[in-house]
Formats: sequence, C-alpha cells, structure tokens
Amino acid sequence: MDYLNPLLPTIEHFQALGYWIVFLVSVLESLAFVGLFVPGTVFLVAVGALCSKGILDVGDVIWFSALGAIAGDAISFYLGRRGKRFTRRWDRLIKSSYMEKGERFLDAHGNKSVFLGRFIGPIRSVIPFVAGFFRMPPQRFFFWNILSAPCWATAYVFIGYFFGQAWEFTKLWTTRGGILLISLCIILFILYLLRWEILKRGREFFAFMRSIWDSIIQAILMNPNVQMLVRHHPVFFRFMQGRFDRKRFSGLPLTLFTIAFLYALFLFLGVVEDLVTSDPIIGIDIRVANLLSVFRDSGLTTIFIWITLLGKWEVVAILAMFATVILALFRKWIYIFPLWFALLGSQAFDFLGKIAFHRQRPEVALYLEKSFSFPSGHATVAVAFYGFILYILWRNLEGFNKRLNLFFLCLLIALAIGFSRLYLGVHFLSDVWGGYLLGFLWLIIGVSVVEWLTSGQRVKAVSEYQPSPTVRAIAWALVSAWALFFLGFGLHYVPPQPYLNRQVRAIISDDVLGVFERERLPRYTETLSGENQEPLSFIVAVHREQQLIDAFRSADWYPADAVALATLARTAKAAFLNENYPTAPMTPSFWNNRVHDLGFERPTSLHSVRERHHARFWRTDILTQDGKTVYVGTASLDFGIKWGITHKIRPDIDTEREYLLLALSNTGLVIRSRRIQFVAPVMGRNFSGDPFFTDGSLYLLRLK
Repeated sequence: MDYLNPLLPTIEHFQALGYWIVFLVSVLESLAFVGLFVPGTVFLVAVGALCSKGILDVGDVIWFSALGAIAGDAISFYLGRRGKRFTRRWDRLIKSSYMEKGERFLDAHGNKSVFLGRFIGPIRSVIPFVAGFFRMPPQRFFFWNILSAPCWATAYVFIGYFFGQAWEFTKLWTTRGGILLISLCIILFILYLLRWEILKRGREFFAFMRSIWDSIIQAILMNPNVQMLVRHHPVFFRFMQGRFDRKRFSGLPLTLFTIAFLYALFLFLGVVEDLVTSDPIIGIDIRVANLLSVFRDSGLTTIFIWITLLGKWEVVAILAMFATVILALFRKWIYIFPLWFALLGSQAFDFLGKIAFHRQRPEVALYLEKSFSFPSGHATVAVAFYGFILYILWRNLEGFNKRLNLFFLCLLIALAIGFSRLYLGVHFLSDVWGGYLLGFLWLIIGVSVVEWLTSGQRVKAVSEYQPSPTVRAIAWALVSAWALFFLGFGLHYVPPQPYLNRQVRAIISDDVLGVFERERLPRYTETLSGENQEPLSFIVAVHREQQLIDAFRSADWYPADAVALATLARTAKAAFLNENYPTAPMTPSFWNNRVHDLGFERPTSLHSVRERHHARFWRTDILTQDGKTVYVGTASLDFGIKWGITHKIRPDIDTEREYLLLALSNTGLVIRSRRIQFVAPVMGRNFSGDPFFTDGSLYLLRLK
C-alpha cells in the first residue's frame, strides 16, 4: 500500500465527494447488464483499504455503498417489470445466456436468489432484472434486496480494510521470518497437492495395490514348494492364516496394529538410545534450535504461541470433557473410555520420560518452561488425543473425500503443534519426534481397544440412535463454547517468564589454546549434521564487538546483510545479471553448534556477486585477563554459483586466510598477530561437497 501514500493528500481533499463516488459506482455495479462492465466489488475492496488509512470513514462507506446497491437493484427491477422490449434492446449488446443463467438461478433459489445473487459476480446485475421480468412480488424483492445490500457492502469493505491494516504485517515477508513463513506455505502447498492427488487417483491406486497384493499371495500359495511346506507344517500355517483373517480382530487388524506398535516402539527406543549415548542427533538438535532462533519474528511468534496453546493441558482437558459429553449425547459410549485411556496414558508416560531423562530445555528457548524437555508433551497429545478424535470422526463419517480432508486437517494440526515447539525454542527436534512416537503408541492402544470391543458383536460399532435436532444443537453449542474458551484463554494467556539477560559463562584466560583443550571446544566449523568442515583460521580478541566491525570496514570489507526475502531477491538478480552486491547475505555456517554471529565480505576485481571474499566470525565465552572478548572465524573465497542457490569455494583456503590477515594489518588496527599450528594439515569437503585443503595454521590477533 505504500504506493498509495503520495495520493493520500489528494484523496483527502475529495473526502466528501468520495462517498458519492462510492454511491454512484455501487448503483452502476448493480444496474441491469451495465454492472457486467463495472468492477464495483474490486472498487469497494480498494476503498476499504483507503478506510484503513483513515482517509474515509468505514461506516459511511458501508452505508453509501449499500444505498447505491439498493438503488441500482431497484432500477433493474423496474426495467425488468417493463417487459420484453428492454430485453430485445439489450440482447443486441448482451448475450441472452446471461438472462438464462439468471433465470436458472432464480428457479433454483427462489426468493433467496436476490440475496445470494448479489455475491455472485456474473449474475449480480442480472438477477434483479430477471426478478422483475418474471413478476416477483415487489415486497419480497425489496425485503431480500434491502437485507443483502448491507451484508455485501460490509463484507467487501472489510476485506479491503483488513488487507490495508495487514500491510504492516506483510513487511514480515521481507524478513527472515518471512522466509520461514514462505517455507511453511510451500510445505502446506505440497500437502495440498498430495491431498488432491489422492482424491483424484487414490481409489484406483489402492485398488491396484490390493490387486497386486492378492496376486502375489495367490502366486505364493500356488507354488508347489510352498504347498508342500504347508502340508508338512499345517499347525504353523493355520496360525499364520488366522493372522491374516480380515473378519476377526485377532486376525489381520491385530496383526497390523502389532506391526505398527512394534515399529513405533523401536523408533522411540532408538531416540532414547541416541539421547543416552549422546549420538550425533543431539548435536543436530542444538544446531536446528539455534538456526530456527535466527528466523524468529514477533509476528510469527504470536502465531505459533496460539498454535502451541492447542497442546496446553487446560485446552486439551476442556476439549476432552466436551467431547465426552458429545459422545454421551450421541450414545457413542464405546469411545469414551479409550479416549481417556489414550490421553491419560500418553501424558503419564510423557511425565515419566521427563523424570527419567532430566533433559534441559534449549538455551535459545523464548520463555522458561518448568518441566524437562524429553519427550515433548505437546507433540504427544497432538498425536494421541487429536489423533483419536480423528479416529472417532473417521468411523462416523461417510465418503472418501470427507475422510481424506479430515485426515489432512488433523495431520496439519499435529505438525503445526510440533513445529511451534521448535520455533519457540522450548523443545529440541528429537523431543518432538519422540513425543510423536509416544503419542502414536498410545493412539494405537486406544484404537485397538475400540476395534476389539466392536469385533465379535461385543458392542455395536455404530449405534442405531439418531440424534434429535436438539441434541445436535447442544453438540454444536459445546463445540462453540470450547472455541470461545480457547479464544479467551489465548487472549489472556501470558507465556512464562522469558529468558532475559541470560548469563553467559565466561572463561577468563590469556591461554586461548589451553582453553580450547580444557573445554574441548571444536576446532572446526560444522555442518548441520555435525561433520567437520574448514578448521578455524582466526582468533581475535576485542573489547567491543563494534571494534571488530570497524576494523573490517577500515579494511574495505562489508558486513553482510541479514538473510531476508528482499536481500535474497537482490542476490538472485545480481547473480543472474552478473552484477555487484557487496553486502549480499551469506549462507549460515556452524561452530560449536551455533550459527555465525558476524559475516563480512569483499568484492574481487570482477565486482560480481558470483565471486567474493568471505569471513565468518563467532562470539565465544572466552574473556582475556584485560577483559577482551574472543571471537573465532574462518575465511574463504567464493568463485562461482553452485546449484543456483549457493557458492563454490576455492579449495586453497590458506591463501584466503593470508589475504584477510594482510587486509586487516594494513588498517593499522592490529596491535599483535601470531601464527600457530592449530590443527594438523587436512583435506576435506564442506557441507555442499566443495573440496578444500589447509596446512592447519591459525592467526591470533589483538586489535586496538
């Protein structure tokens, strides 16, 4: 909306006239057949955006547009009453198909067609004319006409008003948070395409796979060697045949439940083993948490706090109680005990897991949680509870499309709750994955109980009871009450105490290399999975971070821009056109599980974004005796684009190390430098597979 700002003073001078323009456009937009060529709805949305700027009063705009729409419809109705001579005149310009569409719509919806037709673009201006032409009683026409006009005006004005107000929020899309938001939208789009593909070809695919499976089984059974084996071991094969009996719960259903349970259990035990043995997955946990904290934004934080509330025990408990009442009203008694069994059992085991492992929350957590981290209780309840709600609805809904839509909705809720815990930094990735697996185990148990009870005519799977309209109304009232409770709970929810002024452990020593040895600090940068990349090539001690930034500026190196949509778009444009962008953003790199704190770059003689000198630095916890903070860093030279999204580095990183040292020394700000053997000579590859080699030397620098 910023492009409107230069026009706003001019529009303000015509403020009173603006309301009459709205009235006139609304009249023309509702006028018989003329409205086909007048984009009144688009105009109304634009006016709503102006209202959000304070140029026009939103209430006055709604009333003027509503009165204009009523007047336009009244004229169209009068023209329709005048008879066929108007249709003969208009038919020369307008296709009679519009009249036919209006007539069919009028027949289908009767008196309500006047109300509904206003919201349907192609027939909006035709319906009043058709209503008059077919002699609809005027009192009925004007009742629905007057009722619909304010609704239409309010809807479209507030659409524009909303987007006008949301313009500041859209600035989020040019930040790091926007990149994350777009990534999530891409994931949602992929899920939508998957849903659409299953809806389109799912039945045929499943039928095909079942046919293939039946053919394979039949071929195996017809094999002479298999038949001979069956004759020699009849007891065993009768037992196996019983395990695939689809008519009994102890047959195929129990077999599938057992396989799924054991598979999930082994996956969960694998996560536990990784946690106990400090497997590399723990390092991935820390790096993912640190990386997501870089993309944190106030707008997205608010969104994910609302999402994470879906897993809060207060919200889940109220929903479970309301669900119990609804199930009782519908006489679905069979689901009540398994629902609570799965919910309480999953939460009990989640509590025991937290007590058993005592895993601390991530250091980058947005706010303080009182319990331990593994497994995630929110992720557990997202699968165990919401998954069981999905199962209940699945069994009581008819139609493949409805069931598939419900499945994807619940899948989206579970994924959103889990990701919200990661984004807010209150859980590690393995916590959420472990919570999902634990919840899935208890979901299988709950579903198995229902399936066992409904097998063998123990309990009827579906009650013959047909709820009355009153019962349905009560059920919807309970759902609405829970929604209102959730809304009120969210509006009054205050997250626990945030991590403010977090104390950083300081290691005061002038023996920096000794600190690396004693504290076992990594001497190499790392990939996301924890594999070593280039070794560190600089250790710099400064009193203030700004000193390091000033030193690079004096050496004609530029601080890199933050990773954002605008900067990425500019980088892509510069790379495509082979232009210079001296402050282009840099891909994140890890050291000690953390993303680099500072990035600097300098163009080469080509003055192209495709080739540039890079330096990344990390702030450490080490303080020297004179109070200086120690930073560690690496240097490399990009000399080309790889995969269209990242750069290739020149293998000889030692030359780049010497180049950076010379640039800093020429500023006169380096008061001392010393070269030491930091690691053994090494050859390796970085995260994108680019080779590098180095003699393993490192420079210790002190700046003024």
